[in-house]
Amino acid sequence: MIVSDVLGEAVRNNAAWCQAMCRAHGLPGTFGPRAWTNGGRTPLYYPDAVTLTEDATAEDVLAGIDRTTPGASVKDSFARLDLASEGFRLLFEAQWIHRPAGPSDLPVAAGHRPVRTPAELAAWALAWSDGDAEEAALFRPELLDDPETLVVAGYAVDGRILGGAVLSVGERVTGVSNLFTTGDTDSAHAWAGALAAAPADRPVVGYESGDDLTAALAAGFTTTGPLRVWLDA
Repeated sequence: MIVSDVLGEAVRNNAAWCQAMCRAHGLPGTFGPRAWTNGGRTPLYYPDAVTLTEDATAEDVLAGIDRTTPGASVKDSFARLDLASEGFRLLFEAQWIHRPAGPSDLPVAAGHRPVRTPAELAAWALAWSDGDAEEAALFRPELLDDPETLVVAGYAVDGRILGGAVLSVGERVTGVSNLFTTGDTDSAHAWAGALAAAPADRPVVGYESGDDLTAALAAGFTTTGPLRVWLDA
């Protein structure tokens, strides 16, 4: 798979994960030819629109979202839009990442396994949110019924959660998001667990920035292009 194809697959996979999260909250969005949009206010940290193609315009994303109250956000997947003139501010920039298909050469992360029950998901979410119950409520049990969503947790021998991630398993790529560690656990441990759980027959994709991007590159990923997230003030 060439880099441009991988980037396009990563973008659509990420939009599918946004759709899965919104659907779990009873607020599914709509896939259009150039953008995924949601007419209702999306869950915390999730965009109201995602561009799907390089030629997507501001109209493609703004026409399908609710701007009656502040807080709408747009994931500009190819860093092509300038929404400042529309009243948005740049929230952050990141890089799409890609790891070719094949088994991971990272040390096997002992104690990693899929989250299967609502109680396990609730514990995972509290660990992900560092104990913030309001943020943890983002991950609803309905996600466990999504065949393309796999939540992975790494456990210590005493049952404590050491880290985890969400895998969005698509037909051509697997997306990694919400990767985290707790305590003094090294991020390499979480990446090893996520990659061990991902199907080896397709590339693994996602996006990161800052120190998290450095950790992803150390885990064998390369960058494939920039993205931006805009917030309606």
